[in-house]
Amino acid sequence: MEKNIKFPVVDLSKLNGEERDQTMALINDACENWGFFEIVNHGLPHDLMDKVEKMTKEHYKNSMERKFNDMLKAKGLDKLETEVEDVDWESTFYLRHLPQSNLNDIPDMSDEYRTAMKDFGKRLENLAEDLLDLLCENLGLEKGYLKKVFHGTKGPTFGTKVSNYPSCPKPEMIKGLRAHTDAGGLILLFQDDKVSGLQLLKDGDWVDVPPLNHSIVINLGDQLEVITNGKYKSVSHRVVTQKEGNRMSIASFYNPGSDAEISPASSLVGKESEYPSFVFDDYMKLYAGVKFQPKEPRFEAMKNASAATDLKPTAAVETF
Repeated sequence: MEKNIKFPVVDLSKLNGEERDQTMALINDACENWGFFEIVNHGLPHDLMDKVEKMTKEHYKNSMERKFNDMLKAKGLDKLETEVEDVDWESTFYLRHLPQSNLNDIPDMSDEYRTAMKDFGKRLENLAEDLLDLLCENLGLEKGYLKKVFHGTKGPTFGTKVSNYPSCPKPEMIKGLRAHTDAGGLILLFQDDKVSGLQLLKDGDWVDVPPLNHSIVINLGDQLEVITNGKYKSVSHRVVTQKEGNRMSIASFYNPGSDAEISPASSLVGKESEYPSFVFDDYMKLYAGVKFQPKEPRFEAMKNASAATDLKPTAAVETF
């Protein structure tokens, strides 16, 4: 069942005025009850966002569309006569920003596109760190706590998944992206403001994440659920295909460093925590094979590393 209810939209400019308390409360409620929220007046220049969107769509047409169509033919998806559950209807490439950029290694990107994505990525990195401090404030953690945990000894990991979801002749037969929770920390999504498709699971119903011009969608990954001892939750989400329109999605993942030690914050734990402690890279090695399976067995497996082999791998995933 799909359901339309009021999705949380946060105006970050209100943090600087008389409505700060209400705005912080809205962010906290969204983190506790949605795992998602959408932000406006976030400080990212609209002209930069427009440039990134224009160039991303041009890059798809010039460099990715033919590869996508070739993939459909190679996998027999150009007919779509039966429901497909093990492939996603998406065209994707990945950018790494931290700890080391791969921007210059991506083929077929113009210098102007590289420059725009570098600027956009840096601004999103700063925004992610500001948002983590807002979460710390709401959680009663000292400022910088989450950034420190994410840092490890090498600094955080930060990367961007650039996706296009082309129109699909039979949307009921295949998903743009199958349902999953994100493994990492904080995800910042710049999505198409005209073509919808992103949905999250809330109270057993699939809820549309509304496309808003110049907004950024925020969602929480598994690591924040662990660190907050379940006060905040990562939430299952998916992308449904559409008969009309090509949906752009630029998702940036601000994740812990590979050697970061993840555990519930002591101030958020009562007598005992149900959540495990682990090194982030170990979690990602497990997640890479079971992305489209429920998160709870992953948490259980990390409590007992030997149990990780009991989970049947189903997919590979970019871990930046």
